[in-house]
Amino acid sequence: MPEPAARKRDWLQAALAAGTCFLIFYFAVFFLTPILSFLGRQMVAITISIMLASALASALAMAIFEGRPLGDLGLAWREGTHANLLTGMALGAGAAMLVILPPVALGWAHFNAVPNADFSWRGDVFLLLLMFCGALGEEIAFRGFVLQYLVRAWTPWIALVASGALFGWLHNGNPDASLLSDLNTALFGILFGVAVLRSHDLWLPAGLHFGWNAALPFLGVEVSGLTIRVAGYELVWKSGDLWSGGKYGPEASVLTSLVLVILFLAVWKIPVRKGWAYLLEPAGELRSPDSSV
Repeated sequence: MPEPAARKRDWLQAALAAGTCFLIFYFAVFFLTPILSFLGRQMVAITISIMLASALASALAMAIFEGRPLGDLGLAWREGTHANLLTGMALGAGAAMLVILPPVALGWAHFNAVPNADFSWRGDVFLLLLMFCGALGEEIAFRGFVLQYLVRAWTPWIALVASGALFGWLHNGNPDASLLSDLNTALFGILFGVAVLRSHDLWLPAGLHFGWNAALPFLGVEVSGLTIRVAGYELVWKSGDLWSGGKYGPEASVLTSLVLVILFLAVWKIPVRKGWAYLLEPAGELRSPDSSV
């Protein structure tokens, strides 16, 4: 990933700008979450607050530091955008199935019916919409202005590791988080960042993020320590927490660590549609959004 030659930034200036954006996001979530909790359920508060806060913080940061609209972070819907989104969703969901289905086939785990399960297809669709908002919101917050602004001054890999570590650290407060869950989440953050640098848009990582998160509940397991019921069954493991992830879910397991290696290779090699994110482009250069890379 060569570093763009134009619009090189001072490392301290970049850190201050990215930090300002993240602090606005953090405090916006802090204030919005209790308001949305009062108006709706916990899942609404978690996902919609992240979506609104990330859009607000990133729009302000882009206006203040670059004089550009929010869409120039790689959010503008262009020809080929849907292909990146669907590709990401397929990769994310496929990775989740790769973590769960082989252990079931090998007899390490099995599905059990959940007594008195209360769910409906309408509720599941609404939940998927909320999960998409949450995934896209986190991508805007972590792989939008914050990552893209740091790439120029810190070089891509330093920016990727820094933003990934922040992503993992902030998930440490989730129920039953562990050192392995933090590490895997940080690796997911780096993976999503690599997807941004490959596609120059936020739709490929948003698809990856959403595909993974959405598939796990339908496979009967927890998502980042949260139990989300979408069907009348759950996965019961016969192996230890190192393989199952325990109460946190598969993201705290070594199986996810192994599948992440496959995901990195897939994101690195799979053909994607090149979008356009202003902060990642050399000054004045506008690539065709429908070109494959």
